[in-house]
Amino acid sequence: MILRRLFARRARAAGETPSEQGSQWLAVADLMAALMMIFLFIAVLHMVQVERSQAAHEETRSEALALRDAIHAALLDEFEEDLERWNAELDREDLTLSFREPEVLFEQSSAAIRPRFEAILEDFMPRYAERLRPFAGVIREVRIEGHTSSEWAGAEDAREAYFANMDLSQRRTRSVLEYAWGLERVRGEDWFRERVAAVGMSSSRRVLDERGREDREASRRVEFSVLTDFESRLLGEAGEPGAAEAGVMPVPRPLHSDSHSGPHSNSGAPTPG
Repeated sequence: MILRRLFARRARAAGETPSEQGSQWLAVADLMAALMMIFLFIAVLHMVQVERSQAAHEETRSEALALRDAIHAALLDEFEEDLERWNAELDREDLTLSFREPEVLFEQSSAAIRPRFEAILEDFMPRYAERLRPFAGVIREVRIEGHTSSEWAGAEDAREAYFANMDLSQRRTRSVLEYAWGLERVRGEDWFRERVAAVGMSSSRRVLDERGREDREASRRVEFSVLTDFESRLLGEAGEPGAAEAGVMPVPRPLHSDSHSGPHSNSGAPTPG
């Protein structure tokens, strides 16, 4: 209405007849209607795109969950009867199989694998790679992680203890990987070699007890984790390198012993000797 009055005022000032004024107003009204239709079309198109994006996200999420459940079922079917005697645990949420008892895994303050853990690896690694082979097309990384507690005997401060444990956990995961590649049945799994990584985590992911205090024994563990490309796409991280490839240390994320995949020990904070 305001726009129409403005045009009428300008028309009178120009000496235009009411008929000419009406024609001009109809032209402007047609233009406004056309613009409104364009804006409405853009709004509808945007809504359609948002709905499609949401549907694609939900589809990817459903595929990721189904994939996780399928991998977990395959691993559980293979190792369910072995977990207790290995003192290990398989976590369904993050597809992590953890081994505890540092006194069984490595020599004290050393990356040397104990005979008992060598026997476990000789049994576990070929079967693990074989069970994961059907999922090779969607697995972007199989990660061997070494975890420690935060203590280190003789360290002057937390920083020194952290990096001493970092060195130890890296050497221990490398020892595990080297031993695995010495097994004939694992050497034949080319896809596995292309995706496996050994990562020393030091004490960045400590296990906490119910009171929020560090459970040093539970913090020392070796973990085998499966990372899929579905997870990357779901989180919008497709194309980003993994932590091992990028050489980036993970952000410390304490865990709770009553909720994590298990207080499984690996690279413990050693004592002298």
